[in-house]
Amino acid sequence: MSPRAFETVPVAPLSLERFAGVLEEGELADLLAVAGEARALMEGRAVWCVNSTANGGGVAEMLRSLLAYTRGVGVDTRWLVLRGDDAFFRVTKRLHNRLHGAEGDGAPLDEAARAAYEAITDAAGRDLRALVRPGDVVLLHDPQTAGLAPALRDAQVGVVWRCHIGIDDPDDGVREAWDFLRPYVDATDIRVFSRQRFAWDGLDPATVRVIPPSIDTFSAKNQELATEAVAGILRVAGVTTTGDAAAARFVREDGTTARVDRPGTILQEAPLAEHDRYVAQVSRWDRLKDPVGVLDGFAQHVAPHTDAHLLLVGPAVAAVSDDPEGRAVLEQVSARWSALPADLRRRVHLVTLPMDDAEENGAMVNAVQRRADVVVQKSLAEGFGLTVAEAMWKSRPVVVSGVGGIQDQVLDEVTGLVVPASDLKAFGCAVSRLLNDAALAERLGTAARERVRREFLEPRHLRQWVDLVDALPLEPVAQDSTRPLSSA
Repeated sequence: MSPRAFETVPVAPLSLERFAGVLEEGELADLLAVAGEARALMEGRAVWCVNSTANGGGVAEMLRSLLAYTRGVGVDTRWLVLRGDDAFFRVTKRLHNRLHGAEGDGAPLDEAARAAYEAITDAAGRDLRALVRPGDVVLLHDPQTAGLAPALRDAQVGVVWRCHIGIDDPDDGVREAWDFLRPYVDATDIRVFSRQRFAWDGLDPATVRVIPPSIDTFSAKNQELATEAVAGILRVAGVTTTGDAAAARFVREDGTTARVDRPGTILQEAPLAEHDRYVAQVSRWDRLKDPVGVLDGFAQHVAPHTDAHLLLVGPAVAAVSDDPEGRAVLEQVSARWSALPADLRRRVHLVTLPMDDAEENGAMVNAVQRRADVVVQKSLAEGFGLTVAEAMWKSRPVVVSGVGGIQDQVLDEVTGLVVPASDLKAFGCAVSRLLNDAALAERLGTAARERVRREFLEPRHLRQWVDLVDALPLEPVAQDSTRPLSSA
């Protein structure tokens, strides 16, 4: 394998037994039965998962836990991250935006774009072809990796393309992105989408599956944290000046206790005081997450009616390798913050969290969400929006845009409040309503956690993946082709 084509991400096994405290009676036994099916189905085979970043965004976080659980039941699971150059990621970001119905950089998806795309995927596809064996399964994630599929046509492996992004009502720009990717997607066996309305026109329905994402309840981002730990983590991060930094601890995937040490980079007049209330949005610095709209909606329609602050929280932009627009978006939000009147500026905090240690970063996000009075996700478009499920799991009341997969998570007035994506007044009124009605906020937060427990945890997700792999036209595995479980 060329050292330039892929980065290998280590996957440590996790036991499904840890779900005993989360699942209801009988559900754990069903989950362990699924694990037995997976072991028998994949004996002698490897599962290769390929995406474009190991850190930043919901796809990487979801893969980290799902692959750990599949490895924990004895399935040989490998994780590869596709490397690319600036030209490649400009094209794939353009595809990302178009698939969401957004213009993005406005540049064409022409032959020059295809040449920049295939300059990476053709060579990487050949390298991947040399790694796989007959009977293996390859799971390709999102537009970045679709171009690897043609190289696997004659490799006698099952190939699945998983598209985490889409739009309910496609326009010509969306269809242009479909047409760009279609020659590569046509080389796959099964195509997986997060919701039925994301499935493309023209695909054979027999090859389409719908599998919503899930969250890992035991990850650093979602595990239970004591009040003292939350306060300590927020102090270390620089969000507050209260709390004991010595209590800023969390549990890693391997069971060891770790400490949050790295501060965030925060644009603010002053940290939060001990009893300050706040509204938080946690997301990548992406125009489709509309951080500027969140800031404007807060300044115009929340701040005048409440005493709350706003935290806009995202990752260090240099750490998200497949998103070349992150820095520009953060600069735009920072300029908007600087232009606020002084009395509003002191109530808005732009928080950039370090990504040097993904689990430490997750613990910081966890603390931010648990301490928040309201969590929002005012996306203009969204594939699924795992940050919503994460906040719901923490029993936080949420205000969200009614777009994409967010609609599948939040039931308006039942598990949260849903508003039109571009309506700043409706957004602000919904946030103010929750800040001013504690009983409503508690009722919605309680119902939100239960919905996530039933619908958006790994046991459901793993069952669907086993069913999908079972449907692939896999080659029999020869007796002499079995191999030991990879350590990578």
